[in-house]
Amino acid sequence: MKEFNLIDEAWIPVRFQDGSRGEFGILETLRRAPDIAALEDPSPLVTAALHRLLLAVLYRALRGPCDIDEARALFKSGLPMDRIEAYLQEWRHRFGLFNETHPFGQIPDFEPKSWRAWTVLAAEHNADNAKVLFDHIDVQAPGSIPEAEATRWLMATQTFSVSCGKSELSHTGTAPSATAALLLPLGMNLQDTLLLSLVPQSRHLIEDDLPIWEREPERVEELKQGIERESCGLADRYTWRTRSVRFQPDGEGIKNLAFASGIQSTSQDQLDPMQAYREIKDKGLLPLAFQERGLWREFDTLLPDQNDHSPQNIRHAVEVSKGFPARFPATVLILGQSNNKAKIEYWRMERFALPRSILGARFVREDIRSFLNQAQTSQSALWSACSTYARLLIARGERSPDKKDIRAFVDQMPCIPAYWSSLEAAFHALLQVYTEEAIFEVIRRSWLYSVREALRDAWNLHRQSARTGDAWAIRALVRAEGYIGAELKKLDAVIREIDADLEKEKA
Repeated sequence: MKEFNLIDEAWIPVRFQDGSRGEFGILETLRRAPDIAALEDPSPLVTAALHRLLLAVLYRALRGPCDIDEARALFKSGLPMDRIEAYLQEWRHRFGLFNETHPFGQIPDFEPKSWRAWTVLAAEHNADNAKVLFDHIDVQAPGSIPEAEATRWLMATQTFSVSCGKSELSHTGTAPSATAALLLPLGMNLQDTLLLSLVPQSRHLIEDDLPIWEREPERVEELKQGIERESCGLADRYTWRTRSVRFQPDGEGIKNLAFASGIQSTSQDQLDPMQAYREIKDKGLLPLAFQERGLWREFDTLLPDQNDHSPQNIRHAVEVSKGFPARFPATVLILGQSNNKAKIEYWRMERFALPRSILGARFVREDIRSFLNQAQTSQSALWSACSTYARLLIARGERSPDKKDIRAFVDQMPCIPAYWSSLEAAFHALLQVYTEEAIFEVIRRSWLYSVREALRDAWNLHRQSARTGDAWAIRALVRAEGYIGAELKKLDAVIREIDADLEKEKA
């Protein structure tokens, strides 16, 4: 049987600076990292998992970095390929996908009661937790997939599996980082991207921070009894065995596999360097996750703060790139999924400009928070107008409608979604111009203009349809838009104050 060693075989999808694409093994990907623009897979989950795998390789090959000075020296010199090649050669026998005793990422003695289709690995194709629209793969007869594709899905499922309660082994839970949004500051090439997220670990953690290929695979009898432990470090966390898997090759690729629960993580209090956190009353520190509301409305949590709740890799990227302005990560990639218990609702990848002003002494996080707060304040006026219109229209007299009926009516109105959609585009534009040299009041005035126009346009959208209604609708419209008029006056007053202050400065 062909070994399919992940160090050499082509399975990691990359994009070069000229837009061309290819696939490489682990060694060639790292060797050509300065020439590679990015790792890119159609699945955001695969893309995130591949970055974490390569970071785990680097942590072990380099035995560091252990402090910021080591990290800066590494960022200046680039990846030391001699050390990386020596490490991969030492552990080559553990990267074979079909090795008899140590198949990569698998449990060699796992003989399941029933073999499952490869689709169980992929959220995009797995009918166990909701069939995806336009996914035409028949999970009862999905055929085979190449070893390269199966390996990519294997890494994704270990990073993003959520607890579903079904397993022939002892039930374990969700992957440590499965439900959070994962962030990657993007460098000018793959080498920089990896080094920007290679957050230092203390020296006493490094030696025991073993990734999955340096550990002896667990035995089925152990897994049946249930295994739980804390992660020993980042290499361990980034390659966590969330699920017990064993591939069954059929000569054409991977068709079936054994699939069950893996290792229970007890590291809930450990912070993941790729996650942002927010202090929630009565719940403590929770990671930022994809929600129905746009992630951009929580953008301030991604920026460095005094409480160290922002992503460690963002803070690290700022520190190591200070001496290399051209290599500052102008973009941050956010990847992950949203789930409702075991049901995956969607997966997503978003890109944001990272304000260069965070390199200076400016309190960028507070500034961004103030902009988002203003947007929320104006949205509250829009909500009051919408709910007033809904209440008066439903009541049609003295009756007091149920609050649930009012909310349901407002939810089907286009005003609030249109408002946030308009502001999202304006927010991305704001991030592009938010440099250290930019004048804060000028940016603030521009944002207030955007908020004002978004509020006015959103209400006008409703007004156009309401005007064609009956007398009750017209009366409700007139009563409701008082909230909009009052908020627009407040915004205009603030804008005039800013204009006056800027004129004084010019004088």
